[in-house]
Amino acid sequence: MLIVEGLSVSVEEKKILSSVDLEINEGEVYAIFGPNGSGKTSLLMAIMGIPPYRVTDGRILFKGEDITDLPVNERARLGIGLLFQRPPTIRGLKTRKLVEISSRGKADVEELASQLELGKFLDRDVNYGFSGGELKRAELLQLLAQDPQLALIDEPESGVDLESISLIGDAINRLLQKNIRLRERRKMPQKAGLVITHTGHILNYVRVDKAYVMCNGRIGCSGHPQELLEEIRKMGYEECIRCHLQES
Repeated sequence: MLIVEGLSVSVEEKKILSSVDLEINEGEVYAIFGPNGSGKTSLLMAIMGIPPYRVTDGRILFKGEDITDLPVNERARLGIGLLFQRPPTIRGLKTRKLVEISSRGKADVEELASQLELGKFLDRDVNYGFSGGELKRAELLQLLAQDPQLALIDEPESGVDLESISLIGDAINRLLQKNIRLRERRKMPQKAGLVITHTGHILNYVRVDKAYVMCNGRIGCSGHPQELLEEIRKMGYEECIRCHLQES
């Protein structure tokens, strides 16, 4: 589904990512752990093609097509979607209208909003006055309406209360078809996902197949999500950084 090869990314001449390699197969969901400022969000922004994140080396392939130089809207049309960590407020645009645009008129907006307990928010301006949990649910509503083949999900548990995180986890599993039996899922168009998390709390709700650790703008070790998370909880990200520096 996605291949990232030797990707280096800069923002205003400052290098943020260096020689990142990553592959995500169809039907799989991967997680990336890492301390704040390690480059996790920058990687998602680069894959989505959002300025001012500029690729200086390497390439990004989506379903075999080189998308390194494509604009954001073209990547979205191909089937890539992004849940922002800090989504913007848009005054004058109703949430209902944005969800309709995201779905290209194909989704039942009321039904999707009901699943996320957002029915009363549809006629409010996008993200205006929303709490942390409401922001993330509204972002997921747009993503469910878009129905991308590759979902890039940035810190879905950040600023979210326990009640909302359960709804968010259920919605992500629906989005990525993780709520469907594997035998049935194989008959459907395959989805894939990349979930960024600092705390790992979302893994209590979302089924993840593999995890990576990112430090200092590079991908370090990889392995079973829960095993990696347990090591991080015991040793802290400082140990990951020391290990990464020794390997470098």
